Amino acid sequence: MAQDPFYTKAKRKKSSGMMAADAWLDSSFYEFWHWLGAGYTRFQDIMSVFHVSGIKRFFVEVFSDAFSFFAIGSVLMVALAMPAFNVTATGEYNKAEDYSIIFLDRFGAETGRRGIRSDDSVPLKDMPDYLIKATLATEDRRYYEHFGIDVLGTLRALLTNASGDTSLHGGSSITQQLAKQLFLSSERTIERKIVEAFLSVWLEWNYSKDEILKLYLDRAYMGGGNFGVVAASEYYFGKRVQDISLAEAAMLSGLYKAPGRWAPHIDLAAARGRANVVLSNLVAAGFLTEGQVTAARRNPATPIDRSEDANSPNYFLDWAFEQAKDIIADSSTNSNNFLIRTTIDTTLQKYAEEAVVSTVREQGEQYDVSEAAMVVTDTQGAIRAMVGGMDYAKSQFNRAIVSTRQPGSAYKIFVYAEAFEQLGLTPDDPITDRPVCIGDWCPQNYGRNYKGSVSLESAFAQSLNTVPVTLSVKTGRDSIAELSHRMGLTADYPVTRSLALGVASVSVLDMTSSYAVLANRGLKTPAYGITRMSTLTGDVIYEVDPEAPRERILSETTVANMNRMLRSVVTGGTGRRADVPGVPAVGKSGTTSSYRDAWFCGFTGNYVAAVWLGNDDYHPTNDLTGGNLPAMVWQKFMAYAHTNTDIEPVFGVEYEFQPEEPLIAEGDLDPALVEELIERPPSLTPEAARKLADLAEMFGASLEATTTASTQASAPVPMISQGL
Repeated sequence: MAQDPFYTKAKRKKSSGMMAADAWLDSSFYEFWHWLGAGYTRFQDIMSVFHVSGIKRFFVEVFSDAFSFFAIGSVLMVALAMPAFNVTATGEYNKAEDYSIIFLDRFGAETGRRGIRSDDSVPLKDMPDYLIKATLATEDRRYYEHFGIDVLGTLRALLTNASGDTSLHGGSSITQQLAKQLFLSSERTIERKIVEAFLSVWLEWNYSKDEILKLYLDRAYMGGGNFGVVAASEYYFGKRVQDISLAEAAMLSGLYKAPGRWAPHIDLAAARGRANVVLSNLVAAGFLTEGQVTAARRNPATPIDRSEDANSPNYFLDWAFEQAKDIIADSSTNSNNFLIRTTIDTTLQKYAEEAVVSTVREQGEQYDVSEAAMVVTDTQGAIRAMVGGMDYAKSQFNRAIVSTRQPGSAYKIFVYAEAFEQLGLTPDDPITDRPVCIGDWCPQNYGRNYKGSVSLESAFAQSLNTVPVTLSVKTGRDSIAELSHRMGLTADYPVTRSLALGVASVSVLDMTSSYAVLANRGLKTPAYGITRMSTLTGDVIYEVDPEAPRERILSETTVANMNRMLRSVVTGGTGRRADVPGVPAVGKSGTTSSYRDAWFCGFTGNYVAAVWLGNDDYHPTNDLTGGNLPAMVWQKFMAYAHTNTDIEPVFGVEYEFQPEEPLIAEGDLDPALVEELIERPPSLTPEAARKLADLAEMFGASLEATTTASTQASAPVPMISQGL
């Protein structure tokens, strides 16, 4: 290969950069380690100044370890107390196990209670001094001296527990017990005790001693569903806490530690024994002398008998309690104690119970029916009476509000009302009662015969089945179901071919609300039982507005037509037993297949009521129809309820009032007493009327005997015959 004359071979330069970098790195490491060693040497020289030996070294090691463990313990304590800090930051307290609600009737008289019993309305200064001293002597004698944790008291309690005597003192201060009640659970763990200690100190920093004591007296559980001494005083002794005696205060003060063990309604002897210990505590603490407690020892407290609670309208109160919970949940209140004004009328409640119980007891066996329910409202929806069963003590199941029953023909008001609204029909319009089938389903009338051409009013009064089925085909079943929900039915049910005959699940309460629409000129009238709700301190959280506008469900024309037909049911149809002399009563009977359920629903110008009779196990009755016992119960109640009352007219019903007619159902009372019963005050119950009647008969017989004896004594003595 020939060499290129212009080619010049370049000389390669020797590179020394890598070696320089390597040298720099080595020297840097050497200098760093040399500097680090020199620094450590200087540090050793400095620390040598603090070097101790001998006895000095021992104390240094002890304090050093103590400081280390203290630091570790502090970090651990703070970590465990973080939940408490979070709670105090939000300001949220534990709610009591339940709400405490006092129920008043429509006139303001207490009619019952539900939930816990609690009352925080009494100031500490108004509580008896010996109650406060008894509490302190038993629970925390050094309360006003410690900072939230009574160290000496805790040590004393430990020694007492070790000796086997736990009856005098507890290990926690009042502040600690309150911290547990307000923020913590009842679990017994070391972590909880640590959090409790932090919260106790926090309470002492943020509240005064008197405020903490007041909270404790209001929040402590006292047994029997009572929280606080105010509620417990009323419950156990029927007194205001301001009026309790020393013996009663001692019994209350003995409940804090174990109310389930020492509550007087559980074990009166144990309660009195515990109260005696409290009296000894008062003497030992120097709060009272032995002479001052002698009378309380000799005359121990006696709790009252609270069996009268069974006479409350318990079915209604159970329902109202659930309604109240919903109201509280929607409110922003932090209180657990409430006062509720209800719509219940205790006199009408007794009338309703009398009508239901007496009818079923007298004739229930004949028809094989064992249970009944009834709801009564005024024409604006205010519940005046509620009977959920024959005996609340045996069964608290409220049959008046559970939607598990079919209404039968009582449902037909929705079918006819929809036909009047949608098709423009009137009660006088004719319709043919003839066989009708929807697919393979062919309903029949009760008598298994057909009337031919009849008016809608006659078909309704006779409760013909083919006619409402025919109407449901014309209007559509969905629109009927929709109207029933708008009128008052709340439970969902399937829309089937047999809907027009009442094959739907309804409650007695909902049927009452639905019929109330017709009693209230077509306006929506849901049943309600609470008119006002407030805390015990007077803060109103709920109140019914009687002037609130109501939704119109039916036109007044439809209402007038429906009421006219309902009146025909009572005067000449299936509900003749519900007719109340002197009162324009209207209603509709209902009977389900196999006679499982029997209904009568109706109203007057004063009251709306629905009655159901049946059996809890769904077994059929003995051919019981709605026009029989349910109508009789309804009539009996209405006769009682309209005694000594201004009778209001029914919209759309022409009626000539005759106030001289008796209002008591025939056969219910002795006819001789009807005139007297008409004049009785509204608060006189049927049972009381019967007792007065018995007394009248007794006094009458006694007076007659006295008169006869007096007449015989004043008569001339006949002369003795001369022949004798």
